Amino acid sequence: MKVIVPVKRVVDANVKVRVRPDNSGVDLNNVKMAINPFCEIAVEEAVRLKEKGVATEVVAVSVGATNCQEQLRTALALGADRAILVETDEAVQPLDIAKVLKAIQDKEQADLVIFGKQSIDDDNGQTGQMFAALAGIAQATYAAELTISDGKATVKREIDGGIQTIELNLPAAVTADLRLNEPRYASLPNIMKAKKKPMDKTSPAELGVEIKPRLSLVKVEPPAERQAGVIVDSVAELVDKLKNEAKVIPS
Repeated sequence: MKVIVPVKRVVDANVKVRVRPDNSGVDLNNVKMAINPFCEIAVEEAVRLKEKGVATEVVAVSVGATNCQEQLRTALALGADRAILVETDEAVQPLDIAKVLKAIQDKEQADLVIFGKQSIDDDNGQTGQMFAALAGIAQATYAAELTISDGKATVKREIDGGIQTIELNLPAAVTADLRLNEPRYASLPNIMKAKKKPMDKTSPAELGVEIKPRLSLVKVEPPAERQAGVIVDSVAELVDKLKNEAKVIPS
């Protein structure tokens, strides 16, 4: 069974992002980049399936600039067998990525595609669902548990009312939630081995996909700074502030 895992290059989750002075976007100069944390969870799940003998090959795929090779090498160090970089300097959006991945799927014919549920930069949470629709395969989002057996995938996902269990026929697309697993750290020997693992390069044009942004970024602003708290002397003063200043309770 072949598993494809799309990975995205994002600002490291431990870095405090800075907005450009002209509010045109996030300042990426001299900023540490990493695999999107949810994509890392997806890689871990695919590698675990291989370790269990369920999957035979794990393929990491990234769509973006040349520097995305760094994150693909990390995925290889975590246990992926090979990588594919779809190289483009265009700003790619969820539908563009979904179309590219659909073209990759047409070539690779993977039985399972595991996405991170969302990226921590744009927070769209759309690519996995769009890909499944374009590919015409079953999908399960926000997976907290994944089991493969008898050509079917069983996914448990957390919903407002509790746990929902879904059974999918393969091939299928699954998006990984935070509780699916805890990713491992790449060991030094595996980092060295990753340098020798194959990485293919292609482009959207070679795959027959036109990158066509449909959204435009108008402005990026940092969140408003939180105001300092105050100490009140009585319950009456607290109620008065909640009514007249915070306006969280009716007058």
